[in-house]
Amino acid sequence: MKAELIEKSRTVINDTAFFEVVLWLLPAPAPGSEHPFKYRLALVINNECVLRYDNERGKGDHRHLGNCEEPIEFTSLGGPI
Repeated sequence: MKAELIEKSRTVINDTAFFEVVLWLLPAPAPGSEHPFKYRLALVINNECVLRYDNERGKGDHRHLGNCEEPIEFTSLGGPI
């Protein structure tokens, strides 16, 4: 199985802000993750990424909030349980 693009979208909030979602289904978990998804969810305001969730290869699931980066627990694609 090859990686399958599930979603790639950009939603404009207003003239200075948008959020972007990129989601892939992988044949196996990326190094550092325990699930078969590769993802990036980003909020950009005034051309600056102010909040991003992703699972960069080797780092696993984490969040960027301003200049701070911290690990998170990935629970599901369905949102809070």
